[in-house]
Amino acid sequence: MANQIPEETIDDIRKANDIVDVIGEYVQLKKQGRNYFGLCPFHGEKTPSFSVTQEKQIFHCFGCGKGGNVVTFLMEMENYSFHEAILFLADRSGVTLPEGSYKQESSLTPENQTILSASEWLTKLYHHLLRYTKDGKEGYQYFKDRGISDEIVDLFQLGFAPNVKDFTAEFLKKKGFHQQVLVKAGLLTLQEDGNVTDRFRGRVIFPIRNHLGKTIGFSGRTVVDQEPKYLNSSESELFQKGKTLYNFDLAKKHIRKQNEAVLFEGYMDVISAYQAGIKNGIATMGTSLTENQAKLLKRYVDTVIICYDADDAGIDATFKVASLLRKIGFQVKIANLKNNLDPDEFIKQYGADSFINEVIKASHTYMSFYMRYLKKNYNLSLEGDRIKYIETVLKQIAGIESSVEREYYLKELSNEYNVTMDTLVEEIQAHRQKMGVHKDKREKNRYTNRATNNYQSKKLLPAFHNAERQLIAYMLQDIAITDKVQEEIGASFNIDEHKIVVTHLYAYYEEGNPADVSLFVEKLTDETLKQLVIEIAMIPVYDNISDQEINDYIRIINAESNDIANINQLKQQQKIAEQENDPIKAAQIAMQIIEIRKQLLN
Repeated sequence: MANQIPEETIDDIRKANDIVDVIGEYVQLKKQGRNYFGLCPFHGEKTPSFSVTQEKQIFHCFGCGKGGNVVTFLMEMENYSFHEAILFLADRSGVTLPEGSYKQESSLTPENQTILSASEWLTKLYHHLLRYTKDGKEGYQYFKDRGISDEIVDLFQLGFAPNVKDFTAEFLKKKGFHQQVLVKAGLLTLQEDGNVTDRFRGRVIFPIRNHLGKTIGFSGRTVVDQEPKYLNSSESELFQKGKTLYNFDLAKKHIRKQNEAVLFEGYMDVISAYQAGIKNGIATMGTSLTENQAKLLKRYVDTVIICYDADDAGIDATFKVASLLRKIGFQVKIANLKNNLDPDEFIKQYGADSFINEVIKASHTYMSFYMRYLKKNYNLSLEGDRIKYIETVLKQIAGIESSVEREYYLKELSNEYNVTMDTLVEEIQAHRQKMGVHKDKREKNRYTNRATNNYQSKKLLPAFHNAERQLIAYMLQDIAITDKVQEEIGASFNIDEHKIVVTHLYAYYEEGNPADVSLFVEKLTDETLKQLVIEIAMIPVYDNISDQEINDYIRIINAESNDIANINQLKQQQKIAEQENDPIKAAQIAMQIIEIRKQLLN
């Protein structure tokens, strides 16, 4: 159970894992003022409403309402139990746990636990065979011939499955794994004669890891002419090609650091590029990029460089993927590959420095690529086709937000096809008018609009309600203010939920706990109450608030309590007047009640 870990150890683990750093591994965060904002990972949105405060070590989404601390985030994001989240954070930060706190029932199904465990054993086995045995010599030589160093072989845990029918099956059987589950997971193959064999025998092995670095599947490549060239694990709950990006676990920190990702077509392209110094590279699983993969990537980065093969098929695939990425909202660049080479071939032929400087850093803008790509659909020696080509390109240029960028491409068209700039600008303006973009549509302050609107909406609440929320926000960060409030009004807040919050807060401080919202939230058991506290804690407060301001909040709250008491007393008097058949007096009392209620709303 979670209480096997001492409270002080849990507190050390939380403090050792800054919430901005942890959430930053899942969400692209940008600092705006004192907080960080990004796209919420818990619901679909285009305008960032997900806020993280480093000072208070909490997060809150103003869109879907989810909030909490670093432990809560991992529980939501990874479907972890509290104990699993603590173990993950302890391992991440190097905090040593006391003995006996490691064993905990996993949130994974027993079958998925078995598959993960078997995959981990197979990763080690295949890699060991490749690096240290005669059985793996063929695979080792394959990677040597491809120019891959031992260091990179070890980093990517590359391996080899010997061409022996029952070698892997027997290995896993001795480890206690049931073959039926392994066949279902695509780690083993059931033959027509009833025998179970290794699915990947005779192939070099590329372990496929999830974003946490756990092996969830394999891809095996032939080292001789054999079909299929690549063979993947079967689709399963753990391994879904359309939702997995190869090398994402190693690349994500480099993606965040460089604020761009490089998208390759194949495993070897990623590995060769990594060895060449391009460590923010990822690839799909032998299929075209899916919308799910693109949306996953969008949480981390805004810019993607597409580095596909430079042959006709690769260029067509580049256009298709670029269109999807732009639809999701990415800025897209196209790597400057030439001569029908793929990235791996280019690196071998021209070297790492040339690849970095002449291919990746020299990437073309999407518009530049599009203008070249589109030409293949037209016979530009014909006047009619030239006009159609120019008109098609103009429609694309019209959608560009930057006026400088639009003018740049218009000048290219003007110079290449001898059309005046005035004519082109006139056409662009007509297209933009149809599109409803008369002016540049740049989103300003998009990281704060949602939060600002949220706070503004609170102003519509009655004055006493806002006063209570504001006062609790100060109480959450200052024990002295809490002591003053407890002494003067105790739990006599007017909103029932607020009464419960402050009652918990008084008890929390009396136990000797610090003014730490993240820790306070962790001790609450009611989810609704947790979300309310997080929401209130996100309210902007001043670092140095005067006693007078605190007194004003208390006065407003007390006045409301008195007004409510007066209303209750007047209601009793109204009831008596009605019983005494005195409608005039009852109506006068009703008017008094209405007047008091009006004042409450101001």
